Amino acid sequence: MNSRRGFLQMITGSVFSFSLISREALASVKETNYEGPVLRVAIMGLGSYASRVAEAMQSCKKAKLVGVISGTPSKIKDWQTKYFIPEKNCYHYGNFDEIKNNPDIDAVYVITPNALHHDQVIRVAAAGKHVICEKPMALNAKEGQEMIDACEKAKVRLLVGYRMHFEAKTLEVIRMRNEGEFGKIRFFQGLCGFRIGDPGQWRLNKKLSGGGSMMDIGIYAVNGARYMVGEEPVWVTAQETKTDSAKFKEGVDETIQFQMGFPGGAVASCLSTYAMNNLDRFFLDGDSGFAEMQPSTNYGPIKGRTHKGELSQPHITHQTVQMEEMASILFEGRQPILPVDGKEALKDLKIIDAVYLAAKTGTKVSLDLR
Repeated sequence: MNSRRGFLQMITGSVFSFSLISREALASVKETNYEGPVLRVAIMGLGSYASRVAEAMQSCKKAKLVGVISGTPSKIKDWQTKYFIPEKNCYHYGNFDEIKNNPDIDAVYVITPNALHHDQVIRVAAAGKHVICEKPMALNAKEGQEMIDACEKAKVRLLVGYRMHFEAKTLEVIRMRNEGEFGKIRFFQGLCGFRIGDPGQWRLNKKLSGGGSMMDIGIYAVNGARYMVGEEPVWVTAQETKTDSAKFKEGVDETIQFQMGFPGGAVASCLSTYAMNNLDRFFLDGDSGFAEMQPSTNYGPIKGRTHKGELSQPHITHQTVQMEEMASILFEGRQPILPVDGKEALKDLKIIDAVYLAAKTGTKVSLDLR
């Protein structure tokens, strides 16, 4: 597989009232007579993942694709035809600031290479539109904070594409942990990896990606450790391995193993790699039980089990649920169980910064994510 998108390709029962998504999101997806506000979204960057989001939005009731922003005219034309997008809602990277004069667009979903997020999000905010940004939100914590500040100054919301924060089996594990069903949490393992293909792709270009596997898929283990353990890490150590320096040039990591410590005593052992297949597994262990998810973060269906048996919550397309829930966050003030705002993403960026520092220096790096 030659990208995270390819790699990752491979609500209801027991979440109960704890979950805002189980019955409510399932109902909203199936609802045929929804008459509330609809989030009108323009997608920026029309690559493969943007196509997946656009297709998923066709099933949404609370969110609708109404515009596009791209540097490729032929893609704009194709999307116009496929999704019935009016010419007035089509922009390129040079003129999308003009969306400030377009009352038919409420939000822009930025799905471009990592290095472009910072400037594009700030421009969208300055145009007075809400922003949804793919992860990683930025190349580092400094950029991330600047994006948060810009959105706060412009009085618009900044959300980040953490689709797993709305996934039903994931939320069931979190419910179980919160209710003490695993006992004291002792250990988390997060394995994220695949063999990347085309050496010329942007994910292997540090100027566009900001790194390598850690920025692309390692962030799933970083974020997953936090929501599975239920605490913020206080230290990190890391080790980098590189077997192909021609493909993985300076600043582009091939494989990073990293460890995190949590204030309650739990530890996490994680792996991020572009050199091994079949790695998409989370494991959480406590004194009274465990949870295992494999696959844990791909496009689903997610599969999982605990010491009490198989997780059976039904699969709904992640991006459909994500966009429905984000519309509710923006229009109804809904508070998700797991946050998906810029401050949540900033914590992941601080950890990734620390992972890179720890791998470079061979030292334990302290964290303060408060």
